[in-house]
Amino acid sequence: MRRKLNILVLLATVAVAGCNTTGGIYPDVPVDKNAGSSANIESLTQVVNANPNDATAYNVRGTAYGRAGKLDNALSDFTQALSLDPNYYQAYANRALVYRRMGKDQQAIADYNNALRFKPDYEVALIGRGNVYRQTGQLTRALADFDSAIRLNSGDARAFHNRGLIYQAQGQHSFAIEDFSTAIGLNPKAPAPHTGRGISYLAVGDANAALEDLTVAVNLDKRYASAWANRGLALEKLGETTKARTSFSRALQIEPGNDIAKEGLRRLG
Repeated sequence: MRRKLNILVLLATVAVAGCNTTGGIYPDVPVDKNAGSSANIESLTQVVNANPNDATAYNVRGTAYGRAGKLDNALSDFTQALSLDPNYYQAYANRALVYRRMGKDQQAIADYNNALRFKPDYEVALIGRGNVYRQTGQLTRALADFDSAIRLNSGDARAFHNRGLIYQAQGQHSFAIEDFSTAIGLNPKAPAPHTGRGISYLAVGDANAALEDLTVAVNLDKRYASAWANRGLALEKLGETTKARTSFSRALQIEPGNDIAKEGLRRLG
């Protein structure tokens, strides 16, 4: 049945597929308010109504809801997709992402586990589950998932970036820098690995290299508070106090609770 629906789904999701947003991290499904526009949802709902027993229709509309940040609607659609097709591993991974955004880590892990039960080499689920493990402090498990994802696809920048974050958290900055560099080579327009590498350069005492990376990051995403704050640290270490204050202040404009920026301005007076 899914194959029969492909043409309808393609027509209904043009608005979704054509929209991208930038952000400080690699988002699994970027928030895009246009994806949840009344016109787009109405189009997708027509597909659902025409194919009420097809899991793909619900999965596609759920993705649009998720892209728009309408998490309750997305959760409902993915759950309906899975009730129609309990083997639908993509819907498990999509619902897991919704659970992650809701802060429901255990439910997310359970759904990623189900996705991997039906498709053990599903890279999206490995990276997603690895991120939940990383964010909940289960670094060994996270590292294993990112290693598996890299073995499956050595061209996925997200896996290298996320593994770099693990190495960084463990204080293994040379390994982190190597992984961030690989991620940058694979996706040079993503600000997150530039920021990650900049932070690790700061940790090993290379403020010049850190400043270069962090400047690239803020140029790629003007609202990336972490990059602005760490750029302030690099400028402070290089004795550029006026520019450091500007970077710290910019970080606080975006994220008033940013501790790095607050402490930086306090030190500089």
